[in-house]
Amino acid sequence: MSKKLLAPLACAALALTACSAQGDEAGGGLTVTANSTDRVPMDAVVAAFREQHPDIGVTVTYADTDQLQSTLRTQLSSGTAPDVFTVWPGNGNPAALELLAPSGYLADLGDAEFAGRIPEGDRPVTEYEDTTYIVPVTYSGIGVIYDKAALTGLGAEEPTTWSELIDLCGAAAEEDMSLLALGNQTPWVTQLITYALAGTTVYADTPDFDERMAAGETSFADSGWKTAMEKYLEMEEEGCFNDNPLGTGYEASISNVVQGRSVGLVQVATTLSQVQSEAGDAELGMFALPATDDPEQTLMPGSVSAAYGVNSEASDPQAAMTFVEFLGSAEGQDIYATEGGTLTALPDDAREIDPALTTLTDYQSQGRTVPFMDQRWPNARVQQTHFNVIQQLFAGDITVEEALAEMDDAYLSE
Repeated sequence: MSKKLLAPLACAALALTACSAQGDEAGGGLTVTANSTDRVPMDAVVAAFREQHPDIGVTVTYADTDQLQSTLRTQLSSGTAPDVFTVWPGNGNPAALELLAPSGYLADLGDAEFAGRIPEGDRPVTEYEDTTYIVPVTYSGIGVIYDKAALTGLGAEEPTTWSELIDLCGAAAEEDMSLLALGNQTPWVTQLITYALAGTTVYADTPDFDERMAAGETSFADSGWKTAMEKYLEMEEEGCFNDNPLGTGYEASISNVVQGRSVGLVQVATTLSQVQSEAGDAELGMFALPATDDPEQTLMPGSVSAAYGVNSEASDPQAAMTFVEFLGSAEGQDIYATEGGTLTALPDDAREIDPALTTLTDYQSQGRTVPFMDQRWPNARVQQTHFNVIQQLFAGDITVEEALAEMDDAYLSE
């Protein structure tokens, strides 16, 4: 069966959030799969691409993170994968570069023009054995995306300390709101607050934590990860979140902010565009989640976010390469980042950015960001275990110590 016929079937089989066909005929030409959180920027990129390449039909399929990570490898091994698809930088999940490249699933992109423009600091998560296999498209961060009017309505400003954050949770509750919407029913959402807190609780005092973990010199249990998880649960106890986070999904958490039930939510910067598109004229902001009472200690997770690889068995390799070259071009990067409300992965000092991203750019320029934690983990089990134990913690079925022990076991597994 040809890949041209598989795109519509994939939508039904994977229960994907949406499919959009752009081309001379629906389902024809190049097939692309992207994360559902990247729908707005990818649709814009495809529209611009089609103007320049009207002879190349493009069918885009969107899926949630969990669906992408759980199905992509199976599709690749069975020959039913799309031509171009989301690949996570570095390591840490089933759809990550260091899991896919060794199996020969990704085409070599080392000769592409954009490969020479990838910043040195991002090469470890975009290359495998010194060869470029993915095009990095955006640089993102994890922080609190919030409605400025809602925060002003509480008579408050962005909190810069842990104590201010907890006090603000109480102030929001007094107005029958939650400070933060939390959709822990969606597994990948569970990790974000831990990451935002661990940026400070782990890396402020131990910047070489990942190297020490790899060398067997420390563990999750014997590090600031314990503090991060404890603070996560403290936020729940202090009423920082909406009722029943385990019964609330990602889309519902967005709606909580848009409809004024929550001031904001902890999310990746790429979610900014979706909140903005649903919130209309609302002015949004973003701040780093504090984890201590010393603002100078606060670090923010920031790293290459959206990235794409080419199927080594693509039905039309030339069309696939033309598309990823566009993603790596100044125009493609600008469209994707502008529509996605984030930063370009390949530096471009000339472009203007969304004012809501000022905090992220400030932290980036000041060297106060740390990589997304899973990008440095040695296997996909750690992230999946992290998803599971956070849900178990919120259900009261496990202790922090037990959760960290499971993550340590997963880290050491092969």
